[in-house]
Amino acid sequence: MTTAGLPPIVLSERGDQLPSAARHTLVVGVLSAHLVAGWALMQIDAVRDAVKEAAPLFVDLLAPPAPPPPPPPPPPVLRKPTPRPPPVIAAPAAPTPDPTPPFVVPAPEPLSPVAAAPEPPPAPPAPPAPPPPPPEPKVIPATAVRYVTPPSPVYPAQSQRMKEQGRVLLRVEIGADGRARQVLVSRSSGHARLDESAASAVRQARFAPYTENGVPLVVWTNVPIDFELTP
Repeated sequence: MTTAGLPPIVLSERGDQLPSAARHTLVVGVLSAHLVAGWALMQIDAVRDAVKEAAPLFVDLLAPPAPPPPPPPPPPVLRKPTPRPPPVIAAPAAPTPDPTPPFVVPAPEPLSPVAAAPEPPPAPPAPPAPPPPPPEPKVIPATAVRYVTPPSPVYPAQSQRMKEQGRVLLRVEIGADGRARQVLVSRSSGHARLDESAASAVRQARFAPYTENGVPLVVWTNVPIDFELTP
């Protein structure tokens, strides 16, 4: 490459006789002139494009430097075996006190007083005992019966036509007022019409109350009623 516009540098045969400072200044000036000329050329578009096209060629021609060889391994270092220390026999350690405190059974908590159960309400008073039943009425014989109005039985007409006759024995309960309270057929005459007529007559009769020590009593007695046909 030639530098256009720069005067050629001509060194005379006696150039080596220049002092070193002048020679250094001359070299710096020449290099500066070349750099300025190169920069001026790069400002021209045609030159800059030519440089760009030629640059890959220079790059391809330059081979990458070979990597440096690996360093040799260090020589092995021989170590002397260290002597083993003699075994140390440990003395039996003194028993250490157990840090855990002994378990102490806690005292039972005092029982809280149990609330007394409420007293049950008093039982209601027992009902009064019923009065004793009255004694059974006394049975008196028919001869001890007295009438205020004696019974007057009616002889049924049909019984007369059929010739029915006989005795009816009635069991009668006489009250303290002298009236017949109950009339039962103790022994039948054998004819229902005659039995019914005799019972009806005793119910309508009036008895004198039976008394003991002046006190009228309820008594039972037998009252016979006869039905007989006259010839």
